[in-house]
Amino acid sequence: MKPIGGTILVADDDPDIRDILRDTLNSVGSRVVTASDGQECLDMVEKEGPELVLLDIEMPDKSGLEVLREIRQKGSDATVIMITAYGTIERAVQAMKDGAFDFITKPFELDHIAIVVEKALERERLKRGFEIFAEEAGERYRLIGGESPKMRQAIETAKKAASSRSTVLLLGESGTGKEVFARSIHNWSERKDDPFIAINCVGLSKDLLESELFGHEKGAFTGAHQLKKGKMELAHGGSVFLDEVGDISAELQTKLLRFLQEREFERVGGTQAIPVDVRVIAATSRDLASAIKEGRFREDLFYRLNVIPISLPPLRERKEDIAVLAQFFLKRFALETKKNFTGITEEAEARLVAYDWPGNVRELANVIERAAVLGQGPNLTLHDLPPLIAGDQLKTMSDSLSYRHALDVARREVITRALASTQGNRAAAARILGLHKTHLLNLIKSLGIE
Repeated sequence: MKPIGGTILVADDDPDIRDILRDTLNSVGSRVVTASDGQECLDMVEKEGPELVLLDIEMPDKSGLEVLREIRQKGSDATVIMITAYGTIERAVQAMKDGAFDFITKPFELDHIAIVVEKALERERLKRGFEIFAEEAGERYRLIGGESPKMRQAIETAKKAASSRSTVLLLGESGTGKEVFARSIHNWSERKDDPFIAINCVGLSKDLLESELFGHEKGAFTGAHQLKKGKMELAHGGSVFLDEVGDISAELQTKLLRFLQEREFERVGGTQAIPVDVRVIAATSRDLASAIKEGRFREDLFYRLNVIPISLPPLRERKEDIAVLAQFFLKRFALETKKNFTGITEEAEARLVAYDWPGNVRELANVIERAAVLGQGPNLTLHDLPPLIAGDQLKTMSDSLSYRHALDVARREVITRALASTQGNRAAAARILGLHKTHLLNLIKSLGIE
């Protein structure tokens, strides 16, 4: 039988049944925990968070029907399959009305059990993948090709890497599209029907990031009121993207190294090793070679991550792609803003190509979004671009203005326009400009903008 995987709880008062099911499901790669009565089953559901429960309909202290109802009342959405004898099939049908996925009858054939379990776990993973997709439905990710040799080489390497399970390390400046590449590698792979989960390693404390990655047990720390599965566990069968992996703490680097070596981990506060099958794609905008020399990053972890390195070129090194990218973003944001934009004037396109884009593709997307929001169409013109790019504001300045003063004037104009377009809503203005709200507030204060 092919590997099935997953964590399965077998709840039956017959120790022989528990042993048979545990051995059968262990043989196909599943992690199996057991319970001998109804209350123990409820406790194990809370403690282990299984994806699937095989639940005997006749058990001491609480019947399988009672346990099923309590599982649902407690908010667990684990898939439940009832175990029943021929004389209790009617009750098993009632259990399905109460939320059970299926039932199997005693005496049972082991091959049949494996098939039923496989279908149940497939349903569970589809449901989990949909939930993850729903959380990210507002985000649009697409790998946009390009004519530049460096970009074509990066795409070609990414497609070759997708067919393997090897770890990929994406290298490049902020805003070059590392997460877009990571999602594309996942979508080109055999794992595309399983979850893709992204984790930003910046801005989280060591403890919070460890809990995000590996989960925690109930009571592991103050505020851990229930078991939480980590992203590594939720992504079983799929891919995990570790963005800005160069920023993680030294202690967590050690735990990540162990995971990459063993492909198993322990939840925070736990003692049991949990094996998972995930493909790791990491990314960083930092110079890891320098970080290694300075003792801030483990050399052995770097080698584990750097199996297939892919360097993403900054936008200033792929000028031939700027116009195509700008047209793509204009089409997207025109649909969102319901504006009738059909193209970009030659003058505006020339300015876009001439600009160096320190914020790379992300900055270009933000500029085009701003133009779509503030402009009228049908063409995006020079007037729709920020002064720093269009050059209009700078041309009116006196030659005696200092570089810093000129930039301040341009910043003031860009921020004022964004605030005007959002009726003073600073959070919305920050989104248009591609800035964190705190950064925008600081700029507003430092530039004296009312």
